[in-house]
Amino acid sequence: MDHKSNQSESENNNDVLSYLPHRFPFLLVDKIITCQPGERLQALKNVSHNEPFFMGHFPQNPVMPGVLIIEALAQAAGILIFKTLGSMPNEQKLFYLAAVSACRFRRVVLPGDQLLLNINLIKRKRGIWKFAGEARVGDQIACVTELTNASAEVN
Repeated sequence: MDHKSNQSESENNNDVLSYLPHRFPFLLVDKIITCQPGERLQALKNVSHNEPFFMGHFPQNPVMPGVLIIEALAQAAGILIFKTLGSMPNEQKLFYLAAVSACRFRRVVLPGDQLLLNINLIKRKRGIWKFAGEARVGDQIACVTELTNASAEVN
């Protein structure tokens, strides 16, 4: 498939694994729903009762940590980068979360929720990629933010 084409079919977890170097328990994207390389990506994170962070955050009232919502958005942005470039992560080059700005949390994310991750590319220049990110549960916004990912040579 040409990486410039609109991809509307859903991709399963094996496809996610090929675009991210993350693995359990830190893989926070379960499924790619849609992708328009160079523009936007929509993905899902199913929030399960057995997520390891719920044991300590907070045992009597489990809430997904906000930093992990941001990380899920950053991972979705990473997938969009690799799909836009038409490549996969490798041992020589990865993208790291470099900045988070204008972040607002509007709703807590609970076990059993399905987090819809929306990523829109704002701009890219010389290995720096800036995105608008939004995480939703149903029709409610859980988090909005701007993310910057940067390429780094790995030794």
